[in-house]
This record gives sequence, structure tokens and C-alpha cells, in this order.
Amino acid sequence: MKRVTIADLADRLGLSKSSVSYALNDRPGVSDETRRRVLDLADELDWHPSSSARALSNKRSDTIGLVVRRDPEMLSTEPFFVRVLAGMEAELERADGALLLRITDDPERERAIYRQWWRSDRVAGFICLDQHVDDPRPRLLTSLGAPAVFVGAPSTDPSQPHVLSPEAEDSETLVGHLADLGHRHLGHVGGPIALSHERIRHDTVAAAARRRGLRLTYVGADYSKADGQRAVGELLDRPDAPTAIITGNDLMAVGAVHAVRARRLTSPGDLAIAAWDDSFLCQLVDPPVTALDRAPGALGALAARTILDQIAQPGVVLPHRRTAPSVLVPRATTVG
Repeated sequence: MKRVTIADLADRLGLSKSSVSYALNDRPGVSDETRRRVLDLADELDWHPSSSARALSNKRSDTIGLVVRRDPEMLSTEPFFVRVLAGMEAELERADGALLLRITDDPERERAIYRQWWRSDRVAGFICLDQHVDDPRPRLLTSLGAPAVFVGAPSTDPSQPHVLSPEAEDSETLVGHLADLGHRHLGHVGGPIALSHERIRHDTVAAAARRRGLRLTYVGADYSKADGQRAVGELLDRPDAPTAIITGNDLMAVGAVHAVRARRLTSPGDLAIAAWDDSFLCQLVDPPVTALDRAPGALGALAARTILDQIAQPGVVLPHRRTAPSVLVPRATTVG
């Protein structure tokens, strides 16, 4: 069968070869609609760059791709993500590697970037964050033949290694801390429940509370300070309000402090607060927030090391890896 070329794509779409090349290589100069038409046809016809094109490309065999589907504005305020990135960069620097990062909030665009980067030979593999329930990426990356490691939740493809945080142990630590202080009704303000790791947290927090005979009330939020404040306010305004809460990150914990203050209540007197992620935000807010130090830099470094190991051992199914248990840092929102 004759190999499909850029010229063939251009002829089929009525575009210039340069426009098709820009779209395939994720370069500016074409509209989003044109880029999508080109990528859809490339998928349909199973287009891939020629060996000579690869030789002339800007590929680095040590470049790792990271495509993050989140609101860019929200990510810019989230210390945990920045520290995970720093850990990845530090590990890749030690290996003389590089990280290619793209942030988008469009699911179709996210998948298109994976295809573009792999087919244009721009990366040697991918680190995947924020796995969703029914996430299409494991299947997509398997079909492309691209090495990938999933961080935070297991991949649905057992051949793809994953790097996990100790969510069950962390749930036990947080729930146990609040139970030991005498709290019998806890609130859990979690992140988006469509994320696999948030479902794991939801289930493990609930299980830890059941084992201790505690009551638990769950409210979902979106990781932002504003939505954390909204969710905690919703709990505080209930006639049977919990006496302690666990928030899914540091930003929502700051929102919790503001919700308490807005109602002229106190923490920990009226509401104890413990956050899943520690950061400078937990230390600077008044009162300082009890939080888990989850060593996000170590998580990022382990993810980078895992994908480098996978690339170096093609065809080998690597064991899944897990970071060390988190450390609770008690502060004034629980211990007064």
C-alpha cells in the first residue's frame, strides 16, 4: 500500500502542504478548526512521518511529554502541581533530559497533542497526571505504541506502570488524627470526583471513618480556594454541622479558614481543619492549617525516573511504584 504523505493530506483537504505541516507539528499559523481537520484525517489514514522527516525533526530522545488537562489559571495558584513539576525537572536534569509541557482544558485538544507529539517524534514517552474515570489515554497511548506512566491512579492497561501516593495510609492518618482529638462527625471536602485518585480518597476516607464509628459528610469542590470556601460554608450552615473537616488540598483549606471567619466562628474551637496537601499557604494563613506533607517533589521525581526506566527497557513491564507515607504536620487548626 502506498504510504500516505503530507501532500496526500493537503490534496484531500484542499490545503497547502505548509498548512498541513503546521497542524501536524503543533505550530502556529493555522486555525483550531483547520488543525482538527488535519489531525482527524491523519488518524483516519494512519499517517506518520517518514524516517527522513524524523531525521530532520527537532526530536530529543530524552524529552518527556506532559499534557495537563486543567484550567491554566487554577494550576498557576496550586503549589502542589508546581512542586511535582520541580521534582520531574530535577530528575530529568540528572539524566540530561527535558520536559515538554502543555496545558489545555479541552479534552479533544489534549488527545490531539498526544498524537501530534508522538507522530512527529517530539517526545520519547509521556507522564500522565489526573487520570479520569473512563480515561481514554491508556488506550490511546497503547494504540500509538508510546511509553507512558500514570501518576496518582492505576492505568487500565496493566502494561503501563503507575506511580501512586499512599492514599489509604493518608486517609488513616488524617481521620485518625481528628478522631484522637475527640471528633465524631467529620466533613470531607474533596476535589472533582471524576478524577480517579479523588474516588480512591473518597472511598478510603469513608472506610477509615467507618472503622472508627465516625459519621462522615462529603461535599465535592474543584480544588480552588473559592469553591473550598463555598463547600465548607455549606457544611457549617447545616443544623448538624461537622466539628472537623478534611480538605482535598491546601487552597481549599484556606477557603475553609475564610468560611469559618466569615461566620465569626473559630478554628479549631468551632471547626477543626486538616488539609491533604501541605504548602506555604497552610503555614501563612491565620490560623496555620494542619496538613499532610506528601513530598510532591519526590512524587514528580519518581514519575520521571519510572518513564525513563520504561523507555530504556522497551517491552519490559515495570513494577508499579509507590511514594513513602506522608507525614502529618499538626498546626493550630486542629491542636489549638
